[in-house]
Amino acid sequence: MYEPIRTKSVHSTMAGTPTDFPHRTREEELDIQLAGHLAALLAVTDELRALTPSAGLDTAAERLADEVGRLRGGRAPLRAAPASATDPVALHRRAHALAGRALVVAASRADTSAAILSAERMDAHTAALADPKELSAAH
Repeated sequence: MYEPIRTKSVHSTMAGTPTDFPHRTREEELDIQLAGHLAALLAVTDELRALTPSAGLDTAAERLADEVGRLRGGRAPLRAAPASATDPVALHRRAHALAGRALVVAASRADTSAAILSAERMDAHTAALADPKELSAAH
């Protein structure tokens, strides 16, 4: 009725030994994830800067670029010009969500500077959403 498997599993023969492929530590994975969230937040911030230029957004963009560069081992993030004008309210909502994701990852890896920056950006976008008439004043 039951015949034991006589050959090795396909999964074990394809993977070979566990050292055949590179492994990342949990901290490295969190660094990659946090850098990705902050880079996405930087892209949205650049879009907002194109719509409503302000010194606060310029400062935030530079701080975000510095954090992404630090997390990527000194490699500066790519910066693209915004494609088209979009709704600033939608951009602030997206930026708030991205800053929240970055805050969660920063907290899990105990990265104080990234957590503070993310929390500040969340506050700025919350303030902008609370009073859409003064979007540029909240930055």
